[in-house]
Amino acid sequence: MRIGLIGTGRIGAFHAGVLSRHPEVGALVVADPDSSRAARVAHLTGATAAPTVDDVFAFGVDAVVITSATSAHAELIARAARAGLPTFCEKPIALDLPGTLAALREVEARGTRLQLGFMRRFDAGYRAAREAVRAGRLGRLHTVRAITSDPAPPPAAYLPLSGGLYRDCLVHDFDILRWVTGREVTEVYAAGSDGAHAMFRDAGDVDTAAALLTLDDGTLATATATRCNGAGYDVRMELAGERDQIAVGLDDRTPVTSTEPLGPPPADKPWTGFLERFAPAYEAELDAFVHVARGELDNPCDGLEALHALRVAEACELSRRERRPVRLEEVPSAL
Repeated sequence: MRIGLIGTGRIGAFHAGVLSRHPEVGALVVADPDSSRAARVAHLTGATAAPTVDDVFAFGVDAVVITSATSAHAELIARAARAGLPTFCEKPIALDLPGTLAALREVEARGTRLQLGFMRRFDAGYRAAREAVRAGRLGRLHTVRAITSDPAPPPAAYLPLSGGLYRDCLVHDFDILRWVTGREVTEVYAAGSDGAHAMFRDAGDVDTAAALLTLDDGTLATATATRCNGAGYDVRMELAGERDQIAVGLDDRTPVTSTEPLGPPPADKPWTGFLERFAPAYEAELDAFVHVARGELDNPCDGLEALHALRVAEACELSRRERRPVRLEEVPSAL
């Protein structure tokens, strides 16, 4: 099959490499507003560089992968839907709820397939945690703790375009919380701190955030995130039940140092970033998309799943601003 990839930045270049090696992908067409960047990625992967995004659609591709700037996601999703093309899009669908709903209406109206890039669903540790919870091996689940810590802040220019820490970063935790537990978030109480760098305050964002989430069966979950974790890239989930507790993301590369005399030694090669930590998961989700596009696999993460995670992020942002608990029913959800 022939796939068009739009956006050849860091994640787009990675995805182009994965798709160029996939046995079911016979041709890859890449495009970027910066045509020289698209040309470089095409040269490295053996793809064809399209002069413009319009040309990707003119090439007669069978599916589209969207890894462009977030601000372009919704328009490109709608355009692919109107063209009847199966589409993979990195999260989020849009920077806000109205844009997300508009894009999903286009997909629904055209009856096309849209898979969202929540790669943690394809990570071996999270998949094992989901199996343990669903099989009842932990007993009644009562507490979940999710952690996402970036080793360094992004460039200042990125912040106004990101949607903020809840929508850009913690949305992964909100999605995987739902996916692993099989429960829905009913209420959130969130707070944030912007004490490290003025650029966060200037963008109306925070560099560190925490949220207390109540699930529909009474399970309590906490989700924390920071842009300022000097020890390294740290993504974990701990799940505690009446019979047992388990941890995702705890290995010899987890950037945590024990202060106990008999504790494990600190990681000598801590994870440096998301592409390194989740490389196998990214490859697995694109393999899944190829089979979704060919009609051989059910969609593992459709647009409605992304909408659920975004609604939690929106509720957290509202809670942070207004300093109060927010019920999920306060956030619109209807298509």
